[in-house]
Amino acid sequence: MADAKYQIKKAVNGQYTFVLRSKGNAEIILRASETYVTKQGCINGINSCQINSPYDRNYVKRLYSFSLLAANSKAIGVSEEYSSVAARENGIAAVKRDGPTPIIEDLT
Repeated sequence: MADAKYQIKKAVNGQYTFVLRSKGNAEIILRASETYVTKQGCINGINSCQINSPYDRNYVKRLYSFSLLAANSKAIGVSEEYSSVAARENGIAAVKRDGPTPIIEDLT
């Protein structure tokens, strides 16, 4: 069984981005809402996800997707497009569970 973890990657534009992989199946459950000029900026985005992911108030729900918000109300992570509202809710539950993970894997 895989641990939940963040992965830092280089984006197509040469900047940095991250994904959060789920515990167990290692599927991507959250993507950075933007790219970052520096790796430290990307790490700061991950830190914000770790802090804000456990709380319901930090999620903006769309019909079949969601965004995770930072304390300043800006999106820091976005979900995939789910097939149903129930699947979206399962995605939020997974991010709430796995978002606080301290594991960060640097793939750059």
